[in-house]
Amino acid sequence: MAVLPEPFVTRLEEILPTDSLKACLDSFSVIKPTTFRVNTLKTTEARLCRELESDGFQLVRVSWGKGVFTVAPERRRRLTESPAFEEGRIYIQGLSSMLAPWVLDPRPGETVLDLAAAPGGKTLLMAAMMENRGQLSAVESVKGRFFRLRSNLERHGVTMVKTYLMDGRAVGSKVPERFDRVLLDAPCSSEARFNTREPSSWSHWSLKKIKESARKQRRLLDSAIRSLKPGGELLYCTCSFAPEENEMIVDAQLRRYGAGLSVQPVALPLDHCQNGLVHWRGKSLHGDLVKAVRVLPTPELDGFFLCKLKKNG
Repeated sequence: MAVLPEPFVTRLEEILPTDSLKACLDSFSVIKPTTFRVNTLKTTEARLCRELESDGFQLVRVSWGKGVFTVAPERRRRLTESPAFEEGRIYIQGLSSMLAPWVLDPRPGETVLDLAAAPGGKTLLMAAMMENRGQLSAVESVKGRFFRLRSNLERHGVTMVKTYLMDGRAVGSKVPERFDRVLLDAPCSSEARFNTREPSSWSHWSLKKIKESARKQRRLLDSAIRSLKPGGELLYCTCSFAPEENEMIVDAQLRRYGAGLSVQPVALPLDHCQNGLVHWRGKSLHGDLVKAVRVLPTPELDGFFLCKLKKNG
């Protein structure tokens, strides 16, 4: 197996608690189980379990995720060839990715924005949580990813989503104060997806890549905040460990908006989490960032950063 880039490991040593570092590094070599959730817009959990178990699948329920199951990694291909997958009754998705919609908690009848939506896993979960009632707008700027998003929505029975092929950085100025809730799973350096079995997973990573991602993230988060109604809530998340892509992005907006923006606590049913950083390489960050959460990777979950914001009246 390949060795992770030394600058990346050095940065992890600064970011993570000492007693969590080894487990985190070991997780990059693990073949994780395949995880999926039941699409309640097309079936029920009981019916889906009967269907897959009769087809020979041994399902393991994820205790903290309603309608979420795992199968052994060697059964992934068989699962993707099943009628349940092909007809949109299940959606294969990493456990960490499912956390974002659950934390944002969109409700039926609300007006919600997914600002960087493709390939659509989080959009689909929010549509199911909203019971296909309300208005869910999904924005994607890359044409190929946009059409994949639309295909996923159609196959999974989503009817209340409007899709937009556009740069998310322009949304806030086009539709200011439009949405009750906004999800921004920002494009990032994807550090949590590194795999020592696949060196290509970090072939594009560099300190320059982190800086480039941060520039785009700052403008996307500003757009998200501007599109949010007063009193509305926003979830900012990435699959990067880098504070430059996480805490520092939010810190800039907290200082810009002052009392107009506040950090809300994030409660997760996990014990392998780290509070957001309030110091990074000699720079002091907003104290409320301690309420943000960095999910630490395990043999089942990838690393993930989540910060929930409220736009005050």
